[in-house]
Amino acid sequence: MAAAPPRVVFQTATTLDGYLADDQDSLEWLFAVPGADQAEAGIDDFLAQVSVIVMGSTTFEWVVAHEKLREHPERWTAMYGARPTFVFSTRPQPELGGSDIRARSGAVRDVWAEIEDAAQGGLVWLVGGGDLVGQFADAGRLDEVRVSIAPVTLGGGRPLLPRRLDSTRLRLESVGRTGQFAELVYSVAPLGGT
Repeated sequence: MAAAPPRVVFQTATTLDGYLADDQDSLEWLFAVPGADQAEAGIDDFLAQVSVIVMGSTTFEWVVAHEKLREHPERWTAMYGARPTFVFSTRPQPELGGSDIRARSGAVRDVWAEIEDAAQGGLVWLVGGGDLVGQFADAGRLDEVRVSIAPVTLGGGRPLLPRRLDSTRLRLESVGRTGQFAELVYSVAPLGGT
């Protein structure tokens, strides 16, 4: 019997004006929010459900630089475990010893079978960026958006989800609060569905 298709979840934090990162692709704005560590405390419970991580090259490169992973590749496993991580990129990406980083180029549809096989019916976490998540939505492979909204405005930067998804595809499932963060969970209907 084949495994059930994996659930694909975009879990992230955004500014009040809808940006994931600033104009320099930095997330420093997030770490400056009082209580950000409290809001991040639940990540371990979420990660326990995750079988595969997917991110874009800009997000991956920022994490590598911010966490100094070239010098300390073991930090990757400490943060994300040994689960397969697909990095969508058109340029070569560094290998981090002891990790299962799989750089891929091309369309989400072209890589989906490999992601699905690696997930074995588990959860796929879309870390970012927004355009990559939009490609998953375009391919009908986005099931849920979980967003923590921070009390910060940037006035510009990398948008949360640069795609049009209207209310026929998005349904509010829950609203919560952790410290200064509003937490929203939306289910995403399949293409052509309600």
